[in-house]
Amino acid sequence: MTESAGPGDLPAAVVHGLISRGLTVATAESLTAGLLAATLAEVPGASGTLQGGVIAYQNHVKQDLLGVDADLLARHGAVHPEVARQMAEGARRTAGADLGISTTGVAGPEPHQGQPVGTVYVGLAGPAGSEAIRLRVDGDREAIRRATVREALLAVRGRWA
Repeated sequence: MTESAGPGDLPAAVVHGLISRGLTVATAESLTAGLLAATLAEVPGASGTLQGGVIAYQNHVKQDLLGVDADLLARHGAVHPEVARQMAEGARRTAGADLGISTTGVAGPEPHQGQPVGTVYVGLAGPAGSEAIRLRVDGDREAIRRATVREALLAVRGRWA
């Protein structure tokens, strides 16, 4: 499949790719507020891989449910690569999934915690470890959120599906 394939093809490719490899996935979403999990769930058969998700819009939810370090949040705020990485690990652990995917960033319309609109981090956690990917996304709130979901799915497809 090419990256120019239709918008519905990418979620299906990820879901079916994960299922074919016997991998389960969970999400932890701040910026996308459930849009990533919903996009996966729109694919028929997604229950074969999607375990669940946490919408962690507020820092206390990131800390209490996902185990993100409170000092990290206090020092750097939620829009930080280590926060994204810890969120992905927390999703994986909390849901008992093979993989965790997280999103955190600034969708606007105003900068947040010193970060400009369009600053986004996608966290990825799997059996071999975890990482965060920094994105710079242009557009309004909806465009930033949708582009983040697409980039997260591309990252998962490139690594595991």
